[in-house]
Amino acid sequence: MIKVMVNGAHGRMGLTVVGAVLDEPELELAGAVDAIGADDVGELIGRKDVNIPIETALDRALETHQPDVMIDFTQPAVVFDNVMTALAHKVSPVVGTTGLSDEALEKIRAEAVKQATPAFIAPNFALGAVLMMKFATEAAKYFPDVEIIELHHDKKLDAPSGTAALTAKMINTVRAEHRQGHPNEVEKIDRVRGGESGGIRLHSVRLPGFVAHQEVIFGGLGQTLTIRHDSINRESFMPGVMLACKKVRSLTGLTVGLDKIL
Repeated sequence: MIKVMVNGAHGRMGLTVVGAVLDEPELELAGAVDAIGADDVGELIGRKDVNIPIETALDRALETHQPDVMIDFTQPAVVFDNVMTALAHKVSPVVGTTGLSDEALEKIRAEAVKQATPAFIAPNFALGAVLMMKFATEAAKYFPDVEIIELHHDKKLDAPSGTAALTAKMINTVRAEHRQGHPNEVEKIDRVRGGESGGIRLHSVRLPGFVAHQEVIFGGLGQTLTIRHDSINRESFMPGVMLACKKVRSLTGLTVGLDKIL
């Protein structure tokens, strides 16, 4: 039985993760943490058989419950410190919070090696999103002109999404960087053409009603190709999260991307 602590347990994603852990026979919910505490996480998800309080101090909760894995769905501003705290307690973090810089990832990688405690980070835990990125990378070999539109709920704090950033990074491994659009184009409204990563334009939409969606649009002579993935609800991420919890302790150092363990 793998003991799991959920950090960010009071959020919408956190509560979904709590329910998934409780329903997974190989996992045991060892604790729940959030800046917003609560007397009983079971009450929040309608489970009368669960009586686990949501604690507010991560360090103390890790020390008290000694889980094997900490799942983190919190916020970009605190995720790095959360991961480093977990590693200091030799608890393996499984992270779905996006917004970590390359520098932060390297520090996490070094700490995971130092503590001999594996860590796992995925920009997106949906299996379909992993396939979308893989298909897009294949298509880019033949369609070098591409733009990415990602659409998320209006409570998401970072832009672009981690999935969009990773998609652009993967595409840029198979195509030469080049500027898209007319060389003399003029933005009459600042940033109306979106952000740019290696010559790829990225556009972020934030609206209520969305969960997590992305389309990668390729343009060629007389044709376009669109690859799109939609997460209709947060349950779409749970198989990937549960898989990471089961596999993370068998890994070494830092692993980034759900594709690495499929």
